[in-house]
Amino acid sequence: MGELIHNSHVIKELEELGIHTVDKLPENESGICIIRSHGASPEVIKDVTAKGFEIVDLTCPDVKKVQQKAIELAKENYLVIIVGKPEHPEVVAIKANAKQFGDDVYVIPDINSLKEIETLIKEKKRVGVVVQTTQRIEVLNEILNYLTTIAKEIKVHNTICNSTQMRQKEARDLAENSDLMVVVGSKKSANTTHLAEILKDITKTIHIETDEELSQFDDIIKNAQNISITAGASTPDDIIQKVYNKLSEY
Repeated sequence: MGELIHNSHVIKELEELGIHTVDKLPENESGICIIRSHGASPEVIKDVTAKGFEIVDLTCPDVKKVQQKAIELAKENYLVIIVGKPEHPEVVAIKANAKQFGDDVYVIPDINSLKEIETLIKEKKRVGVVVQTTQRIEVLNEILNYLTTIAKEIKVHNTICNSTQMRQKEARDLAENSDLMVVVGSKKSANTTHLAEILKDITKTIHIETDEELSQFDDIIKNAQNISITAGASTPDDIIQKVYNKLSEY
């Protein structure tokens, strides 16, 4: 149900093995339905079961944890804030799981979105916060700083996964000593695009999906003295290696 991970290279390999991406379940068929790493709503799970498909749940354990924390907050009658991108499948699933137990569940990608529900927050007084696993810590901190001025009680679960936080820190360290950062990974991958956003504030940064795109940045690469490579969590090692090999030719 949906792309297993946000990487077209991997999706193509899976299709060659007979594992296909669908947006809705086919009628009058049977077989195995994989719940992808981003998770799914209770409605989707119910639909899969009702149609007789065997479920293989590959939801990331870190994502499961966010879902559970959001559910707990909703059950405890907190106004639930999910810090993340509203259209991202992980966030859609977290929201759907929490809304089983309360209507006050909101996805907040930035300060402006938070200000839109400021009146509700002041009325509710108790606010619970969870975070999309691949979110930037800077975004979370900015939202929390504003929340403290308008909410009476705040319960925060920092559910950014350790891998994401370590990757972002290591990438920052690399960028401090580089005049060019190359970020490798899908443009649809949240953790990869966040890496590129962070690094652009530190040094010159390009975001590519494969080594073939490097030719678009010939002048930038040729003028760089210290180039570092980082990649998203869903980027296969062989793609990273191809980028490294091609850059070595320069």
